[in-house]
Amino acid sequence: MSTQQLMKSTNTTSPIPHSCQKLSRIGLQGDVADPRTKSFLYILELLPRLSKRPRFILLENVKGFETSAARDALLKTLRECDYSFQEFLISPSSLGIPNSRLRYFLIAKRPPGSFSFSTSAEIVEGIPMSESPDSFTVPHNHPTTSECEREKNGTIVFKLETEQELERKRIQDSQETVRRLQDFLQEDEDDMDQYLLSSKTLLRYAILMDVVQPSSRRSVCFTKGYGHYVEGTGSVLQSCVDVELESVFKNLELLSEEDKLKQLLQLKLRYFTPREIANLMGFPADFTFPKHISVKQQYRVLGNSLNVLVVSHLIRLMISK
Repeated sequence: MSTQQLMKSTNTTSPIPHSCQKLSRIGLQGDVADPRTKSFLYILELLPRLSKRPRFILLENVKGFETSAARDALLKTLRECDYSFQEFLISPSSLGIPNSRLRYFLIAKRPPGSFSFSTSAEIVEGIPMSESPDSFTVPHNHPTTSECEREKNGTIVFKLETEQELERKRIQDSQETVRRLQDFLQEDEDDMDQYLLSSKTLLRYAILMDVVQPSSRRSVCFTKGYGHYVEGTGSVLQSCVDVELESVFKNLELLSEEDKLKQLLQLKLRYFTPREIANLMGFPADFTFPKHISVKQQYRVLGNSLNVLVVSHLIRLMISK
């Protein structure tokens, strides 16, 4: 379920296909030197030669695209073809969704007519939340702190997290404009035990995981490696909320393996289900996967997808008069 598949081209609107992998955190970050950029650069070469150019263009990519040579080539072509455009950095949290998925977006429009808001040469954070043309909201996005930054930020309190990181999470959970995760969770899943983390995974990776509760107003970005890889692929849910998270992880490394596992099992940590991730990504309630698609593959396509609500807001903004 790629960006290209989700955003179908029409006679007047064109999504520009562009691989995120060369710019992503786990990609090779080759920019325009990456062979996968050829299709994108070809479209930029083709666009000025078209006798009938698309009226609207919407592009999405990972954060980092805004500093790439590919982005510079895109803006140069859009200006040459007389497009008005606006760039954004948007996380779903700016729409009240408790998930951080910061992405680069661009919307472009050709004459006649112009956008219903005043464009800026700067990359705008958030999107207009009303028809008021210049009312932009700033997304509550907080990237995960790297290990080297942890050393600068202060003493580790528990679970490899510093006091500053814990305070950041407390601030996120206090944002009343963002809904709680419990609004996006499944209640009718028959076999939720299949999503519980294994004892092996708990012992090896629990200290690295981002743990959230149903009452939390945040979760980290879910990637295509969710459920397969652990660190940096998405949050896990603490099903048993009667146990204090800090008390479980405090001094955990000093315990024997048996006692450590006993402590961790109290939390009943589980993965978010594909349906729950789809809910956070804005997919409608009637969206389903074919029955033959494995859970692992569902995670992969959702991790490669984009937030439907963010894109729908941008499309309305792009075509509004």
